Amino acid sequence: MTESDIAPVPEGRESLTLINVREGMFSGSGDTSGFGGLTKTIAMPGPSAKPYGGWFDSVVEILQELLEDTADAAIEAVVVDRGELTLRVNRDHLVEVCRHLRNDQDLRFEICLGVSGVHYPADSGAELHAVYPLLSLTHNRQMRLEVACGDDDPHIPSVCSIYPANNWHEREAYDFFGIIFDGHPGLARIQMPDDWSGHPQRKDYPLGGIPVTYKGATIPSPDTRRQYR
Repeated sequence: MTESDIAPVPEGRESLTLINVREGMFSGSGDTSGFGGLTKTIAMPGPSAKPYGGWFDSVVEILQELLEDTADAAIEAVVVDRGELTLRVNRDHLVEVCRHLRNDQDLRFEICLGVSGVHYPADSGAELHAVYPLLSLTHNRQMRLEVACGDDDPHIPSVCSIYPANNWHEREAYDFFGIIFDGHPGLARIQMPDDWSGHPQRKDYPLGGIPVTYKGATIPSPDTRRQYR
């Protein structure tokens, strides 16, 4: 993707971080439906500036105090978007951050609702993301953590020692995205066969399919005729 390929970020969302620009499936085909020139900017919200608003400020400040000298290295960005708080955390500090969020009496995020994998092939050096939704029953608050790693080094520490219920969720993220959770008590595929090749929810995984012949016309497999990235 070159600079000329980058579509403008939507007005009012200038703080977004560009991930990719997608084109309509009929681009360059001579299609006259109006979708031939369709482009869509794929972007993520960028870091937010203080004050974040509401209880977001106190949570970030308390966590920074608990992390002490490692706060700047541990919290890569604070993002407030659509009324939700996300902390982008360096993977080397993930377990420490989770421990503070769970244990501190003023934070008390006792529950992690799992981990979701995301694959951004165009996000060079940080193609794989792991997203952790957290819930505080004590304070009735919700937030999330986000951790990134590269395709060439897909390692993120397991948080099972802090949130044991994440065991199966980490196995699922490993199974479908190839994220290796270091320290997991038994990291193995959870749905695909043990000898399965590849990770099916990555965007570079072939869609497959069977060519179909219908009334003399041959329809090729989906991954050979459409752009899904």
